Amino acid sequence: MPKSRQKTRFVCQNCGSVQTKWAGRCSDCGEWNTLVETMIEESTSSSSSFAVGPRSTPSRLNDIQSDSVERIHVPLVEFSRVLGGGIVPGSMVLIGGDPGIGKSTLLLQVGALLAENGTVLYVSGEESAQQIKMRARRLGLAPDDLYLLTETNLHAIIDQINELQPKAVIVDSIQTTYLDEMRSAAGSVSQVRECAALLTRTAKTQTIPMFLVGHVTKAGSIAGPRVLEHIVDTVLYLEGDRFHSYRLLRSVKNRFGATSEVGVFEMKNEGLIEVNNPSAAFLEERLPNASGSAIVVTMEGTRPIIVEVQALSSTTAFGLPRRTANGNDFNRLLLLVAVLSKRVGLHLSDQDVFVNVVGGLKVSEPASDLAVAVAIASSFRNKPVSADMVLVGEVGLSSELRSVGQIEARLNEAAKLGFKRCIIPRSLKRTVIDKTSLEVLPARSLSEAIDLALIK
Repeated sequence: MPKSRQKTRFVCQNCGSVQTKWAGRCSDCGEWNTLVETMIEESTSSSSSFAVGPRSTPSRLNDIQSDSVERIHVPLVEFSRVLGGGIVPGSMVLIGGDPGIGKSTLLLQVGALLAENGTVLYVSGEESAQQIKMRARRLGLAPDDLYLLTETNLHAIIDQINELQPKAVIVDSIQTTYLDEMRSAAGSVSQVRECAALLTRTAKTQTIPMFLVGHVTKAGSIAGPRVLEHIVDTVLYLEGDRFHSYRLLRSVKNRFGATSEVGVFEMKNEGLIEVNNPSAAFLEERLPNASGSAIVVTMEGTRPIIVEVQALSSTTAFGLPRRTANGNDFNRLLLLVAVLSKRVGLHLSDQDVFVNVVGGLKVSEPASDLAVAVAIASSFRNKPVSADMVLVGEVGLSSELRSVGQIEARLNEAAKLGFKRCIIPRSLKRTVIDKTSLEVLPARSLSEAIDLALIK
């Protein structure tokens, strides 16, 4: 048998690269302070041994059967929407989010719903069975076939999976599991990578869907190597402001459905309650005819959502004016302020500008440019935007309005909630003039759109 010896290496927690000496910056991905000292087993034998298993043979593409996979239905409609219509048997789903955002609560609810039609195994490496029981009692959950296992040894977890043959498995969290044969500590790059790979192999061979909870870094990304996101089939992020009740479940990768899909939930005492009409929820506390407020229809995946964008412009007390964006891209805000100053003629050089997207939603698509710019102009001129108007369009550096995609779905959503008029780029007028009940107000430039939007 080949002998092995331990060597100290430094592994990047962001990209998984291995380096022989520590450095403040990873030479592969360029991230700072991501190298972690790790003990790695290295073989001293000159010949490598490979496990030989059954080999696959190439097949003609036209001869491969492509029967549709029957998904597992989940009564949570918002959760099923994000997954693409249900849970695919044998799929691996990774869920990340800030501490206390509701990841364990959501998966406990999903596990209880799945346990109504079969056995579900909930593996916890961070909480005791009594703590999970207390949460289930608070949520009003009492499923008979939901089994709890407090274990971190991955071989012991897989033994229980083989014995129970559950319908689904939940592992909370992947950073707490470890393999005995590896010398590194639980949560290290090598442990997380190998544990995720072994769980994926188990899920695929036994067609058991698995849900993994992943910790997040200070930057908001899932901790561990990026290869972890490549191993799994679906990556979901549970987002939201801790001071807001709304939670957004966002899909950033999905091999079985659309990416960037969003499910909206509201955190209550009985758990995460799905919001069937998020557009109405985000506009519930809107103050009509208030200056600095504009409405935009944003697309989250295949779903149109109407949100309110608020802006406030006030004279600065310092030499350098502030620019603050909450729920909107900061660099995009700087671009729009520059266009308003240079092309429209608004003197914002001595103005603090604050932009906020109501409800804790993060809007990053360029289609929200027009609403943000008009909201800033509305606050600066102290003139409100018409309460029955929505604004959709991308703003260019020459203040021209550029077309955006899926305009029909956006305007149909606005019509459902009672809006009467819309300002869109002039290039889209022919596309929607006969396909919407809204009064279409086309504009070619930002100045023209501001004149149409603000109440005289």
